[in-house]
Amino acid sequence: MKKIRCLWVLCLLLIPALGVSAQEQTPVQTGKVIVTATGSAATLDKIGGNSASVITSADIAAKKQMMLPQVLKGVPGLDVVTNGGPGTQSSVFIRGADSKNTLVLVDGIMLNDPSSPNRSANLGNLNVDNIERIEVVRGAMSVLYGSNATAGVINIITKKGSGTPSVFAGVEGGSYGTLKGYAGGSGAYRNFNFSASFSGTSVDGYSIADDNNDRILHDGNTSEKDSWKNLTVSGKFGYDVTPDFDINGVVRYIDSQTDLDDYYSTGGFAVDQVDYDPMTWTETPNPLGLKQQRVDTSQTLYKIDVHNRFFDQVVDSRLSYDGSILDRTGYNAAGDEYWDYGGKTHKVGWQGSFNYQNRNYFYVGTSYWKEEMDSDSSDISENAYIYSLWGQDQLFIGDMLDIVGGVRYDKHEEFGDAVTYRIAPSFTIPQTGTVLKGSYGTGFRAPSLFELYSPYGNPDLSEEKSRGWDAGFEQPLWGDRVRFGATYFYMKYEDRIDYDFATWHYSQLPGDTTTKGVEVFVNLTPVENLQLNLNYTYTDTEDPNGDELIRRPKNKVFFNGRYYFLEKGMVNLDVLWADERYASPSSRDVYGNAVEKLDSYIVVNLSASWDVLPWLQAYGRVDNLFDEDYEEAWSYATPGISGIVGLKAKY
Repeated sequence: MKKIRCLWVLCLLLIPALGVSAQEQTPVQTGKVIVTATGSAATLDKIGGNSASVITSADIAAKKQMMLPQVLKGVPGLDVVTNGGPGTQSSVFIRGADSKNTLVLVDGIMLNDPSSPNRSANLGNLNVDNIERIEVVRGAMSVLYGSNATAGVINIITKKGSGTPSVFAGVEGGSYGTLKGYAGGSGAYRNFNFSASFSGTSVDGYSIADDNNDRILHDGNTSEKDSWKNLTVSGKFGYDVTPDFDINGVVRYIDSQTDLDDYYSTGGFAVDQVDYDPMTWTETPNPLGLKQQRVDTSQTLYKIDVHNRFFDQVVDSRLSYDGSILDRTGYNAAGDEYWDYGGKTHKVGWQGSFNYQNRNYFYVGTSYWKEEMDSDSSDISENAYIYSLWGQDQLFIGDMLDIVGGVRYDKHEEFGDAVTYRIAPSFTIPQTGTVLKGSYGTGFRAPSLFELYSPYGNPDLSEEKSRGWDAGFEQPLWGDRVRFGATYFYMKYEDRIDYDFATWHYSQLPGDTTTKGVEVFVNLTPVENLQLNLNYTYTDTEDPNGDELIRRPKNKVFFNGRYYFLEKGMVNLDVLWADERYASPSSRDVYGNAVEKLDSYIVVNLSASWDVLPWLQAYGRVDNLFDEDYEEAWSYATPGISGIVGLKAKY
């Protein structure tokens, strides 16, 4: 009944928007720019058969969310799972694949953690400050991006300064003791451009162990608030030496402190504090014990590139160096340092392109990439490198056929060679504007340093391999004010690396893991100031034993409605429904019963803004409007109905 009431209220909210009088029409989405799909800037209708989505700065500003995971949750074919409150582990799954199969980039710099067990990315501390757009490309993209891009790539593009220099500052606060202050500026002066931002966030939080779950221990075991603090500094700078020669730099620094709860593995759920006896290998929940568990994280991303154009911009050359430094330190219940992990990456790369009459774009690139991992607590200090060489061609035949194809060679220090390839054609029917598209590609993921060299590692591991295809269509109507489409996808993963409980080491699983499904979308702009978007994703996963993969909903629906009014106001509505998902096999309730599935849920977020003065905006957001009680991971809490209000000044 609660969900039925939610749907009725949503209908009432939408009625005023649908009754807006007709105004000048605007296109839905084909004009959005993306670079991740092909390696150079192009609109979404000029990327061949690649499946991609773009979240613009306008989308981010409308949602009024602080953190990246909340912004990503509406993307077709993509799921985000967070283990608790803000700052905790947030993993992303594209088309049902493991989180380790998604490569996350910030301006082309790898965000994935080389010191994590499987080199996956944690989005929990990444806020949306200074972001221009977020590009999501679905499907094997190892041809352009190498290891970890076997399911897709998420590339976060930060803002580039332009125009008259301006500055901004703001403050927001609300539920769970949330307080954020931020400031920054951007612009250009003569040949120099810049964009920079600074923010500090503090959240008192709530118990990571779900206080609303009556199937786990309480009576002090879920009473402690788990707080989060985050400091983020971001900058992008450029200097145009000549009209055809520019030098650009990027830096992003994140420092955070996240309170944690313990996992009671004997019981199969989270609680505030567990005492462990190493002599007897037993665990005992201790609601009266010290509860100072936390993890301190610092991460620095940096990049510099030198960009040249020759022969009236027919030839383009980009030489770059980028890297990341990540340090994580864990503290136990007494507040003493318990574990530490440090990871570094370094990459030197060059990409060249040749443009023949805007009909044929040929790209070639090479790179040297090195990852490092250090841990005093695990007595690990290891590194590995990969040499890469790749080529790609994009060919336009008339205005109907667009073909993207490429091949890549990688040489890893340990396991040797890997060759991947991809082809992605699209065909447009001129009479109807119908776009038929598809792709077929292969990918690989190099074993992580932890999988190779930790006490549980296996130095004989080889790469994981994948291959897959998708096929679909897009159809514009009503002058592109309506656009809808569907895509079927199929992916197969071979030699998956996982922990083997029989040997207590990582090994390659026999058999194949498959994911397949359908992505459907409808975008509608009935009038200039009203945007309606609806997408549906069906995902079917199967491991070598025939079981579904955990935490992936089979069905997911997302709706977004946005209305701009009176040239000063905006209202944005997000509705997400996720189907049942399988829980982790270790999940148990307080009675020892296995928890097979997590319940379906519907979450509604509402945000609004109003330009009080030309230089001052007031805004607010209500999350989980109908106070849905749900979990993305068994026994880990999610926020109830909550909100923030804020002010932003710009000069």
